[in-house]
Amino acid sequence: MRHKIISLLCVSILLIGCNHSGSYINPVKTIDQTEIHLADPFVYKHDGIYYMTGTSNLPEGEGFVCYRSTDLAVWEYLGELYRKPENHIGVYGFWAPEVKYYKGKFYMTYSCYVEKYGRMLTCLAVSEKPGGPFVDLYTPWFDLGYSAIDANIFVDDDGTPYVYYSRNGMQDSLATGELYVAKLKTDLSGLDSEPVFISGASQPWERVNWERNRCNEGSFVFKRKGTYYMTYSANDTGYEYYGVGVAYAKNPMGPWTKSADNPLITTDLSKGVSSPGHNSIVEMPDGNLYMIYHRHADPHCEKPNWDRVVCMNRLFFNDEGELKIDQANEFIP
Repeated sequence: MRHKIISLLCVSILLIGCNHSGSYINPVKTIDQTEIHLADPFVYKHDGIYYMTGTSNLPEGEGFVCYRSTDLAVWEYLGELYRKPENHIGVYGFWAPEVKYYKGKFYMTYSCYVEKYGRMLTCLAVSEKPGGPFVDLYTPWFDLGYSAIDANIFVDDDGTPYVYYSRNGMQDSLATGELYVAKLKTDLSGLDSEPVFISGASQPWERVNWERNRCNEGSFVFKRKGTYYMTYSANDTGYEYYGVGVAYAKNPMGPWTKSADNPLITTDLSKGVSSPGHNSIVEMPDGNLYMIYHRHADPHCEKPNWDRVVCMNRLFFNDEGELKIDQANEFIP
């Protein structure tokens, strides 16, 4: 194991220099230069090491995998982070795992389809180590009588935990998604408030396929200088024009205001970018924030398509404190 870590560090040192000069190459890759085919990528940092999981290519309903990196650009495959146990309530649709370090333990949220109730529900698992293995605590974590996916745990400066999630539905061929927030119990055993509506598809860029998709989903929340920032995704990840938007608030429960400059990033075939979205955000040692997200592996693929690869871009703030993305270092194939 030691020689693997040393090899990873050596390659990472080379590539992190490229990152600072703005010339790293998307998609990110493993040590052997293999593109990472992972959807809904979530990156978390512990003791100077970055870990990544997401909706994986394991056989449907089996669980999630894990990667490790020192620089975000090159990754070592660690194996399984979580495997579905026997008699689990979930049948398939194990999606969008996210990991939060809280009170000395690592908590993983994920969603799955529960045939008994006929909907997607969010579950909560726990581990003593960042790389797992994770074991289930609550299956489901909460059930509000509708499908709830893409749970994102945010802990405020005063230690209060919150959960943001997407209320999703499907009627005939129309998919819908709305973002909600609720306060959590301090032991994370469940909700400690009634959920509050945040947003649905409302801006012009979110309404490009109005007859087929009306979704806001995949939220990620962080705080900076008294302002709460939320990135979220809109439209359909399998089709054209999936993308990431930004919203702002002065309170974690809202109200949230979407940026008039949305989307932050969306399809741009001139840059080889097709349907980027469902991101997480992590801070590098130099203080820069990076957005980790997926996009179509082949930008010119026939749609719908769910073969996605992991990418990253640096984020920054303008003089007004608005969140922006640097695509100057984007590799153009």
